[in-house]
Amino acid sequence: MPQPLRVTAAVSKVLAAFLEDPDSDRYGLDLMRTSGHPSGTLYPILLRLQNAGWVETHWEDVDPVVAGRPARRYYRLTPDGVTWARTELAALQAQLGRGLGGAANPRTA
Repeated sequence: MPQPLRVTAAVSKVLAAFLEDPDSDRYGLDLMRTSGHPSGTLYPILLRLQNAGWVETHWEDVDPVVAGRPARRYYRLTPDGVTWARTELAALQAQLGRGLGGAANPRTA
């Protein structure tokens, strides 16, 4: 069963990248480009998501010689991970909206 996870701003970017197409397998470089995180930030987040049960992984079944590159490790949100990600991102968005809604507008002050 997936575990709750502290969703930081960095984690939220990775979750948002997954939610762009939750049924697709994503690999590290693709997620780095989409989230804007370097590998040193992304891979620890992916490991946390995997340990929490939000993400599952598998290695690409490809011959590296034929493909001309190493096999990729693919990541995908689990069905429960999709639910948790949507819930957590909605909560974060609501929290940010409340924070911005209570701020004074500098143009009217």
